[in-house]
Amino acid sequence: MNEKEIGELRRHLRADRCAVGALYGCLVNEKKEIVTAFRQSFAQASREDTDAVLALMRKVLSGVAGKNLVSLPFTPQQVMDSNEHRMFSDLRKRDGSGDAAIQALFEQTAAVLAVEGPYLILLVQDAYDVPYAGHDAMEGGGDSTEVFSYCLCAVCPLKETRPALGFFPSENALKSLMANRVLTAPELGFLFPSFEDRAANIYDLLYYTKSAAENHPEFIEQVAHTAVPMPADAQKETLQGILEESLSEDCSLKLAVELRDAICEQLEAAKAEDIDEPPVVTKHDVSRVLRDSGVKEERIQTFEDKYTEAFGDAALPPKNLVNTRAIEVATPDVQIKVNSDRSDLISTRTIDGVRYILIRAENGVEVSGMNVNIAVDAPEEPEEA
Repeated sequence: MNEKEIGELRRHLRADRCAVGALYGCLVNEKKEIVTAFRQSFAQASREDTDAVLALMRKVLSGVAGKNLVSLPFTPQQVMDSNEHRMFSDLRKRDGSGDAAIQALFEQTAAVLAVEGPYLILLVQDAYDVPYAGHDAMEGGGDSTEVFSYCLCAVCPLKETRPALGFFPSENALKSLMANRVLTAPELGFLFPSFEDRAANIYDLLYYTKSAAENHPEFIEQVAHTAVPMPADAQKETLQGILEESLSEDCSLKLAVELRDAICEQLEAAKAEDIDEPPVVTKHDVSRVLRDSGVKEERIQTFEDKYTEAFGDAALPPKNLVNTRAIEVATPDVQIKVNSDRSDLISTRTIDGVRYILIRAENGVEVSGMNVNIAVDAPEEPEEA
């Protein structure tokens, strides 16, 4: 799914637009035991409670595609005949025939998921009348082309609040509020099937994790039974390690800045052309930058071999690899951030045998928030003959 499709579905998931009739859930304790399961009808809930629940579920459709939101593809064999795919398919049945699948999901998730403390597993089912492309879905423009039936699941940790002092207007008095457990934002979740090209893709599950560093492989392996993708943060660290090992002394500040700029330019070009599909960085994209920077061919070959060993033929999302907002330069004692489009301000120089990173500074220099002036060195006096 691309960001436009994710955004469309997220905007649809509101009380006055969607067809969600009930919330299914279960409470799992610290011992991985299901304490209770429930079904809460929205017809009997207040508008405020319904809005709060849907706002929580929409968080499963938030974050960055390719980073917090990743595709988990099913094989053709799984789709044709597998217990896991039958379970996910049954989860979206709103006539009650999917209740056994919901219970199975709760039990399998509770048995394997490594989440600290108690949590709730929540699931909603919906049917979206997809309007014709080009019409405003939020205004109801255009006739429906098809109905997209799906389920959305969220795993939300419960956190205990501290006792506090509160004011009760009805009694005109201050009273102690006891410690309580409140529901927090989803740790992980999923959408099935994915919504691609304005239709259901039963070969794909859209998987959400709150953290870009932790994608809970135990759920992916033992519940979805799909290949575990490398977490977004690990993709960046792995690529950086490959470059450092392969290039040796050729891994210079200049090269690092050029590679980052090339990735950012790729993102900007996709944005300017209004391309729906997110851009990707391939092994050959990186090799081209290395070659243009004068890196030796044998080192480029070493990089390609190590890339294949770590990632196979997979392409990587650019936003997982670089900070698009700033260029970050750091030593053990100093950290510097430079605006994304001002890589020209950074240079290196060796002075009296000491290596320096130079940042060109003109006006507007601050130290601890205070404006300061940088003195201009006076020219040296010529020595007398």
